[in-house]
Amino acid sequence: MNQPTQPTQPTRPTRPTEPTYWTSVPSPVGPLLLTAAPTGELTSLSVPGQKGGRVVRDDWRRDPGPFRAAQEQLAAYFAGELTEFRLVWRAEGTPFRERVWAALDDIPYGSTVSYGEIARRIGAPRAAVRAVGGAIGANPLLVIRPCHRVIGADGTLTGYAGGLDRKVRLLTHEGVLRPTPRDRLSPTGPHPATPPRSAGR
Repeated sequence: MNQPTQPTQPTRPTRPTEPTYWTSVPSPVGPLLLTAAPTGELTSLSVPGQKGGRVVRDDWRRDPGPFRAAQEQLAAYFAGELTEFRLVWRAEGTPFRERVWAALDDIPYGSTVSYGEIARRIGAPRAAVRAVGGAIGANPLLVIRPCHRVIGADGTLTGYAGGLDRKVRLLTHEGVLRPTPRDRLSPTGPHPATPPRSAGR
């Protein structure tokens, strides 16, 4: 007796893997590794030693072309001439993480907010503060999406995927912290600093 045939699912065409373009940009906080999609959107900005940061792979293509606008704006930012980035990026994550990352974009230059305030802004309960911290730690676009402006509710700087020293230096650069002789582009660990200004707690 012939066995009934089982229905088969149509085969979906496989999409070719998109190439990743990259370049390295010098900065006062160390070389910045930038990646972009073939369509030109910036997909990540990492620093050396970053927790969860990207590293160059053999199949990536080095090409400074897609990064000219980013390089110019980063240079202007570190020169104190730019306070808001106007770049096209594509950061992919869970819906929750993308909401957290979008909230980072609304933190003004020269100010800080707490993790609890970020939770409030995205409509998450205060119990979600730890998850908010995890999402901020996974931010793929350091400096440009300013996770360095998020601090503890008591004003402590807490952690930073790029290293606490870089967080101090970025906040000092933006005028949130008053510099001390040891804060001025020092390559060594975290330094004492005055309490940061907050845009909301």
